Amino acid sequence: MKNPPALEQLIESLRCLPGVGPKSAQRMAYYLLQRDRKGASNMANALNSALEVVDHCKLCNNFSEQPICPLCESEQREKNLLCVVEMPTDLMMLENTQAYSGMYFVLMGRLSPLDGVGPKEIHLEKLIKRAQDGEVQEVILATNYTVEGEATAHYISALLQARGIKTSRIARGMPMGGEIEYVDSGTLAQAMLERRSLI
Repeated sequence: MKNPPALEQLIESLRCLPGVGPKSAQRMAYYLLQRDRKGASNMANALNSALEVVDHCKLCNNFSEQPICPLCESEQREKNLLCVVEMPTDLMMLENTQAYSGMYFVLMGRLSPLDGVGPKEIHLEKLIKRAQDGEVQEVILATNYTVEGEATAHYISALLQARGIKTSRIARGMPMGGEIEYVDSGTLAQAMLERRSLI
């Protein structure tokens, strides 16, 4: 027996979410229609509203309801530093540390040729233009330490250095509060390589 067409459309729509397969999408659809119609209505309204008003900041490429987001407009930020991250969640994590007060650029992804993600898809032209605005003196590459993140950092670094723009990469190594016996050998090796003087 088949589901009604509208229900099938809802199930297919839910499958666009990451990690949601056919069975999970079906369970979600049934739950929303059977147990939480008000929640489903709120979700639909919130999604419609977000699609109408949320776009990308012209400077940092993060999600914003204004052409320039509040973070980019802030006078408290150091305009000479530009930190490049893969996703908005990475920006939020860095902000939560309260250890960085410069500007950001959000790629909205990382280079992954096998998935069809090239330089255009991660807005590299926009990043280069931003890095050459006359204010930026250093670009900090804070992409993830995955194969794709490393390739992305290397590619961006080569582009920026060819234009005479100073680039740096976030460090990696031992986690705060970590114990050596529980750290993987790759992380431990990197911590040893990136050691620094205490003097």
